[in-house]
Amino acid sequence: MTDRAVSKAVSEAVSKEAEFLRRIVEPAQTALLTMELQQGVVGSHGLFPALVDEVARTGMLATVGGLCAAARDAGARVVHCTAESRADGAGAATNCKILALAARRRREQGSGATDRGTPGVLLVPELGDDPRDIVVPRLHGMTPFTATSLDQILRNLGVTTVVATGVSVNLGVFGMVLTALDLGYQVVLVRDGVAGVPPEYAQAVIDNSLTLISTVVTSAELLQAWKSWA
Repeated sequence: MTDRAVSKAVSEAVSKEAEFLRRIVEPAQTALLTMELQQGVVGSHGLFPALVDEVARTGMLATVGGLCAAARDAGARVVHCTAESRADGAGAATNCKILALAARRRREQGSGATDRGTPGVLLVPELGDDPRDIVVPRLHGMTPFTATSLDQILRNLGVTTVVATGVSVNLGVFGMVLTALDLGYQVVLVRDGVAGVPPEYAQAVIDNSLTLISTVVTSAELLQAWKSWA
């Protein structure tokens, strides 16, 4: 195959991928989901400093903030999936290491990282404050669909595609993507709109697992797809 033929084949493949992405993220049927982008997770009140540092290093919050603005402009819904806790911790289990760490913080400091009524439960300011957004909190567990009204809300909105952003790639985001797939949604993952630690492992999870169950794109590719619907 000549260089010209190779170039043509690559160009055609890129065009097909771009058209597929454009089709599945039609704004009227798409929701941008943010996962735990809260002060008590990725902001100044974050429970895990390494994750806070990684989010700051990558500039991910600004990226997701830009996607939120673009989604609203295009007519796609923005839905924030948050973690909340009661001040007494009631209703949350400590059936894994990460939840046990959160419980220990409550015992040692007198409050949890994302307790209701504290700054830690708030969304980071980079996401913007828009009354059209929907917040779906959960009181327990690690993923946003299980035992919450997220699925019902999305279906009532006519959503068939979800765009996954937030933290962490190897935990909550992975669960978000896998459950959305099982529920029948088309899933798009924004590579530079998610983070996890260590970063090398997070990228390995994306490259070796999430690419098999979602359409992995960059924020620039998603923004271009939404612009095409304007």
